[in-house]
Amino acid sequence: MDYKKLQNGSDIRGVALEGVEGQSVNLTEKVCRDIGRGFAVWLYKKTGKTNLKVAVGRDSRLSGETLSQWISESMVDSGLNVTDFKMASTPAMFMSTVTKGYEFDGSVMITASHLPFNRNGFKFFTSQGGLEKQDIKEILSYAENGDTAPLEKGSLVCGEFMDAYSKILRDKIIKETGDSLPLKGFKVVVDAGNGAGGFYVSKVLQPLGADTTGSRYLEPDGSFPNHIPNPEDKDAMKSITQAVKEVSADLGIIFDTDVDRAGAVLSDGSELNRNRIIAMLSAILLRDYKGTTIVTDSITSTGLKKFIEEKGGIHHRFKRGYRNVINEAIRLNNEGQDTQLAIETSGHGAFKENYFLDDGAYIVTKLLIELSKGRKQGYTLESMIASLEEPVESVEFRMNIKVEDFKAYGQKVIDDLLEYSKSQAGWTIAPDNREGVRVSLDKDHGNGWFLLRLSLHDPLLPLNIESDEVGGAKIIASEILKFINSYSELDYEKLKDFVK
Repeated sequence: MDYKKLQNGSDIRGVALEGVEGQSVNLTEKVCRDIGRGFAVWLYKKTGKTNLKVAVGRDSRLSGETLSQWISESMVDSGLNVTDFKMASTPAMFMSTVTKGYEFDGSVMITASHLPFNRNGFKFFTSQGGLEKQDIKEILSYAENGDTAPLEKGSLVCGEFMDAYSKILRDKIIKETGDSLPLKGFKVVVDAGNGAGGFYVSKVLQPLGADTTGSRYLEPDGSFPNHIPNPEDKDAMKSITQAVKEVSADLGIIFDTDVDRAGAVLSDGSELNRNRIIAMLSAILLRDYKGTTIVTDSITSTGLKKFIEEKGGIHHRFKRGYRNVINEAIRLNNEGQDTQLAIETSGHGAFKENYFLDDGAYIVTKLLIELSKGRKQGYTLESMIASLEEPVESVEFRMNIKVEDFKAYGQKVIDDLLEYSKSQAGWTIAPDNREGVRVSLDKDHGNGWFLLRLSLHDPLLPLNIESDEVGGAKIIASEILKFINSYSELDYEKLKDFVK
């Protein structure tokens, strides 16, 4: 097989189990062992060291234990000393490379985030952070070509890191609040969606005094019998909202499968995700870092930009993709522009103070600090984003591109739309656009904005529309349809149906 097809940006992903029609297994034993050897070669070349130690962890996926065995044995055969942490979170696997007393040369997390049960994959870390796209290309090239590292056979032992990682989070909350039991008197519920996030209840919340009665789906189960562990999933958010209401919780927390993303529900039952969670985290940071820059992906609302600027910050809208926003934040810092947060509307959020690691548990930890401080100082989480102006309507259309060279076709549509937009009355092209075409429309043309961009990996043109008035999204959609309907290789049926 062509190993390059397993690359998904800065991760490796594939099909690990039968059970979904039309999806045959490509993460076979041979492929996984080859990837383990490829990572060993890459790490040896990267470090120049011989006595290398690597940690391996996995989320709750049904195929995780088997894939862990295959890749671990292969890395041992390739000369690495491997410690198996078994069930872990993706952020914890990075932290194992920088935490005193552990300091692994590299780590591997076996996960496919929120994808269906039959999928799985690998994420890799060093103490410098997650690997980049080029690194993954090299690993897959070594895997496919049979390259080997000139190292003697390594060792394999079992270990534990989630206790140490959880202590880091607990200690932060205690330090920031000045209280040994800062969550005593609070009801906090967690929905882990049967992923790897259940540890947060027993290892962080309860030791700090929180009442976690009403938490649900904490037991790992890779068949995901209740809902997909994903803060962007409607059923998942409905579940945690229901949990909050049932026990009148002060805060509800939801993680994705491997805990690198998080969402929340406030005590009034309102969801804290997408623009709202970015606003909340920005408000926290801008108290201490006036003038700092917040890097987000491209589909954030105009209201969020206004909110960040009113709080004294700079909103830097960039491209979709969690590595894209993180790398942009790092670039800005290197150029002397203080940038404390890089975050996607999907819930991937990375703080400068935390290695620019996208860590859902760390995001939640920041919220809990505010929850505790607020009770003492007379404010609530709700009050922190009360001034955020939110769109009246928000819709997304994902239009399939029906040609093999979809990137070229999609880029032509975008280029043509950019030219078309320049001639349209009431349309204003965003001056800070860095992905696709983003256009604001005046009150006579829908009173909102749209963004058309090319998907990072799939043959799709996602179209996001927001409006500040009832019915405005349909007006904007109809304006775009006048342009889109001349492209025969684009499936825009859902857009047409919406306009009818």
